[in-house]
Amino acid sequence: MGKIPQYFRNIAAKSPVTALMKPETTVVQSNAEHKVPYLRLRKKDSVRKPITKTDMKPEVNALSVVFDSPSLADAKATFNSLVSSGRDIPSDPNFFNKILHSFSSVSCLQDSVLFLNHMIKKYPAFCPNHFTYHILLKQSCSLPDEQSLLPVTGILNLMKDSGFPPNVVSMDIAVRSLCECGGEERAVELVKELAARNVLPDTYTYNLLVKHLVKNRSISTADSFISEMKEFGIKPDIVTFTIMIDNVCNSKNLREATRLLSLLRVKEGLKPDCCVYNIIMKGYCNLNQGDEVLAVYKRMQDEEVEPDRITYNTLIYGLAICGRVKEAKKFLTVMRGKGYSPDAVTYTSLMNGLCRKGDALGAMALLEEMKKECDPNSCTYNTLLYGLCKARLLDEAVKLYKVMKNDTIKLETGTYGTFLRALCRKGRVADAYEVFDYAVETKSFPVVAAYSTLESTLKWLRNARERGVVV
Repeated sequence: MGKIPQYFRNIAAKSPVTALMKPETTVVQSNAEHKVPYLRLRKKDSVRKPITKTDMKPEVNALSVVFDSPSLADAKATFNSLVSSGRDIPSDPNFFNKILHSFSSVSCLQDSVLFLNHMIKKYPAFCPNHFTYHILLKQSCSLPDEQSLLPVTGILNLMKDSGFPPNVVSMDIAVRSLCECGGEERAVELVKELAARNVLPDTYTYNLLVKHLVKNRSISTADSFISEMKEFGIKPDIVTFTIMIDNVCNSKNLREATRLLSLLRVKEGLKPDCCVYNIIMKGYCNLNQGDEVLAVYKRMQDEEVEPDRITYNTLIYGLAICGRVKEAKKFLTVMRGKGYSPDAVTYTSLMNGLCRKGDALGAMALLEEMKKECDPNSCTYNTLLYGLCKARLLDEAVKLYKVMKNDTIKLETGTYGTFLRALCRKGRVADAYEVFDYAVETKSFPVVAAYSTLESTLKWLRNARERGVVV
């Protein structure tokens, strides 16, 4: 138990203390090693091209103009120096947009607007476009501690007065920027304001806002937004309901998922697709309700919704974790009949179910069957190793670990801790240290986490022995 892990011995061997005791040596290379080989120029290479006026005025690169200071005066001086330097200034508006973007990243919104006005006045050849004002729009939406839409509205009015009225892209940029900084309420308010100006969100912007509302606010807030947008002729689609159902299923609120499914059918006249049913099926899997998982599958059959590979994998997983492995295995045949070959996810789900029932050897037998159709992955091996340790089949677990080690398969946190405890339980502490070295070597997880697990396992073993507890 006092053995120093190999990982720390390697660090000690590389300690700079030994390097301090070695005298420094300076290697002097002869001039011969630095001789430049003689190159013979071809005749056409030896002809010097005449220097033109264009060659003497290199084009300016906008990426070289970077503002580190929020000072408007410094920004104006830099721009004045740039346009009066005699160098070629590109006519592309994107050149000036990059300069404005650089300054807006360090300045306040008001100074960014003033700097844009200065750029237009100082260099009349610069013609702003929608992207120019979108830089200011994004900045106005990203202001910290701003609770109103006044800055955003000000930029939208500036766009309109400058001949670039807000469009669908403007709305998308504003909504995304507001949602990124937690301003979902302001995003809803902005969408309604622009919709009143006949600027309606497209499907992507609409569903993006719904996604943020159900994730960061509440399902009722999303319902209110959907109802209000119907006044402008915008209705939810199947993607909208998929987003909402997925959110409530992740929070294990299957009653709300059922309500949304009914609303989708009856009120909106939409037909649930395979993706919607897969999400609901996954929700019941998380609740270990195998009967409900089967009920969803049967409903898909009744409504003639064709299952896909995800459907069968979810169904097999849901039945397996409930201990209904034999029933789950029957769907392997159904799956193949539909043209879907079982993959690593399918077999790993079955192995997980067998290990939960304590039949780790049955799971190992399934591994050989699996190799005939697909390759096991990291999750497969970790599931089996965990199951063998739980079943106290240490010799089989060690054999499997050697296979994993030979293929450099990383250990998962739960498997690693369970394996260490199984080894220490049998007094194989040296092997536990070796497993620690392997976990660090393969970067399965941070060194601190690996050592912390090893240390806690050794403390558990020592305390158990002191109390005379059989482990």
